[in-house]
Order: sequence, then structure tokens, then C-alpha cells
Amino acid sequence: MMEKEEKNNHADYSQVVDKQEFKGRSLDDALSLAEHVLRIPREKFNYEIVTEKTRLFGFKNKEIVIRAWPRDDEEEEAVPDFLKKLMTVFPLDLTYQIKKRDKMIYVVFDGEDRRLLLKNDGALLLAIQHILNKISSSKVQADCEFFRRRKEKKLKEYALQIADKVKETGEEEILDFMNPYERRIIHIAINQIPGLTTESLGEGFLKKVRIFQVETDKQKAGMNQE
Repeated sequence: MMEKEEKNNHADYSQVVDKQEFKGRSLDDALSLAEHVLRIPREKFNYEIVTEKTRLFGFKNKEIVIRAWPRDDEEEEAVPDFLKKLMTVFPLDLTYQIKKRDKMIYVVFDGEDRRLLLKNDGALLLAIQHILNKISSSKVQADCEFFRRRKEKKLKEYALQIADKVKETGEEEILDFMNPYERRIIHIAINQIPGLTTESLGEGFLKKVRIFQVETDKQKAGMNQE
């Protein structure tokens, strides 16, 4: 899901730590490989999903790629420490709750100025989430007034609309620049549709997503019979 800024030692660690990529047919397969290579149990390392796509090698299967790195126990308080300091200088009247579940940290904002976080399609909320993910050893999701639920619904509907266009015309579609959170929703939605797959294009935080057709098993079988 965002990156950037603050928390001296913690930020330094997150930038220099060696992040390795691992592939598997499922998230569990990729995590098991990471355990074997890193030689530590999965509760001792952090990971992020890089991509999730359909691959076709005679038969259809999924491939998931994760990036994993050892956890730094000293970073456990990075998020609450940063938010506490931020609220003393932030020009908005906000409150927040922090919840931890399944190796994830959830930050839910409220307060008198909460709706300012959601202006411009949640730009400020996502910027804060980006910073929190840079300083934290755990994945952080920031939310306000169910913004994420509404955003995901909107992106999934958009993905299905583009998918119909690609299937109808046979032409690929390249979407505008998206952040990692948005790209992941598009990747997952499209790769559940037979005959379509995706890939990210570009470098850096914002990338484009390419949606294109691939041959299904039925199409391959038909070609073999001709």
C-alpha cells in the first residue's frame, strides 16, 4: 500500500534494509520460500505484495510476488510516536485510533477537520499513510469515514469497465498513474477475469497499469484442434 519521511533512526533503517523478492503460486507459498531463504519464521519479518498476476504455462495458475525483510522490534512504536508528534504541529483538528491485527496497523482518523483528509480523492490521507509506511516495520492502512471501502468499490467498478472494453476490442488499455494501493486493487480485480492479466509500467511510487488479453486454456485447446 505508501512511502516517505521522518523518524530518524527508524526511517534510516527502512531505507537501507535489504528487501528481497520471493515468488509463489499463493501468498503462503511465497512466505514459505521467504522463511527458508531468510532463515527466520514469518512472524519475524515484514512483507509487501509487489504483484499478483495470472500466468499461463500449459495450464492456468496464479503467481504472487512479495518483497520481504527482517523485522526491527524497535520500530513497534514508530507509528504512535510519529502521530503523537505530528498532531502537536498539524494545522488540522484531528483525532485517531490505532489498531493492530494480523501483522497490520490500522489508523482511523476522526475529528472536526476529518473531511479535509478526503479532499482531492483522499490525497492528504494517502500522503499520511505513505509516510507511516516508510517509518513502520509493519504494513499501515489509514482510513477515515470508510474512505478505503468506497475507494475500493469505485476502483473495482472502473477495472471491470476497462476489462469489458479490452475483451470487446482486443486492444490493451494503459491506465493513468496510480499509487501502490490503487494498483493492487486493479491487479486483483482484473486477474480474476479469465483471459485478462495486468502488469505495472514505470519506476517509482506512481506507475501505470497495463491491462491486456492472454490466451486461456480453452483458446489454446481450440487452436490445437485446428
